[in-house]
Amino acid sequence: MNIEERKNAFVQLGKVLSNFTEKNLWESHACGLTKEEFEEFETTLVRAKVLNPWFTEDQVRKAISGIVSMLDKSRLEQWIDSYESLEETNKAIGVVMAGNIPIVGFHDFLCVLISGNKLAAKLSSEDKILLPMISQVLIQLEPRFQDHIEFVERLQGFDAVIATGSNNSARYFESYFKEYPAIIRKNRTSVAVFTGNETEEELTAFAEDVFLYFGKGCRNVTKIYVPKEFDLNKLFQAFYPYQEIVNHNKYANNYDYNKAVYLMNQVELIENGFLLMKQDSSLHSPLSVLNYEYYNSLDEVISQLEEKKDTIQCVVGTNFTPFGKAQTPDVSDYADGVDTLEFLLALK
Repeated sequence: MNIEERKNAFVQLGKVLSNFTEKNLWESHACGLTKEEFEEFETTLVRAKVLNPWFTEDQVRKAISGIVSMLDKSRLEQWIDSYESLEETNKAIGVVMAGNIPIVGFHDFLCVLISGNKLAAKLSSEDKILLPMISQVLIQLEPRFQDHIEFVERLQGFDAVIATGSNNSARYFESYFKEYPAIIRKNRTSVAVFTGNETEEELTAFAEDVFLYFGKGCRNVTKIYVPKEFDLNKLFQAFYPYQEIVNHNKYANNYDYNKAVYLMNQVELIENGFLLMKQDSSLHSPLSVLNYEYYNSLDEVISQLEEKKDTIQCVVGTNFTPFGKAQTPDVSDYADGVDTLEFLLALK
């Protein structure tokens, strides 16, 4: 396959997946799948929650919506055109995928295949059925991908590796894959910087940066910087539409546990029944907790962020990633700031 054929297959994939961003009835002229194939995909979306209770149907459909946006023809072409050559190379790329949020490994899947390489993916036990289902659709659209996609229990016979995990697993990856060209990703989180001039619409949009995927993604905001005069009650008002999140059993368990621990240790909290806010200099916060820190100078904040850039995935705010867009990265946004496609192309 040449690059045009690979690109067109992914554009068509985006069009098919657009039928699953919301629960719809099958329409043969719009879907591109038979009724049986459509129903199988719908069943897979529901099964995902059975296998992983964090993957609610709404959250999975939101993740698919993000993939559809990535596969927009003009965005895909602009991304591809920024690289000199994407001729087929057929290198075997082993990919160890995370499973903290639905289909989080799709971007690596896309990069390996669009660059003309072969994918051997070790899926997380937390997310084992969604990407294989999507790959089936891609193969139906372009059967030649059949020989380029494999899901494995153990990586072997690869030319290079992309591995995503915790700081602990990264140390293992660095040792185990030390003889191979590799991208090893570690723990990261995201932060937001407020100036105090944010509009009501921006604050409302920001709520998604905190609560989407229950806050489990590395692009979810876990720490905010606010000026001393900032009224935190404005945030609670913006967060109110997400109050039902505490009805999710696993999220509620985290909320109750963290609240109990903080109260026993006499930690001062601000809370609204479904989110705990704690004044803390740490970037990382437990699930259901949002850290906040007051600042005197925006320049000081920028300096801090620069010092901690190796642990930050995304910065939200004015002149940064727009509010509400943390979890909808563009196809050209790379995890950990490492250009995956450039890495793959350098393997020739």
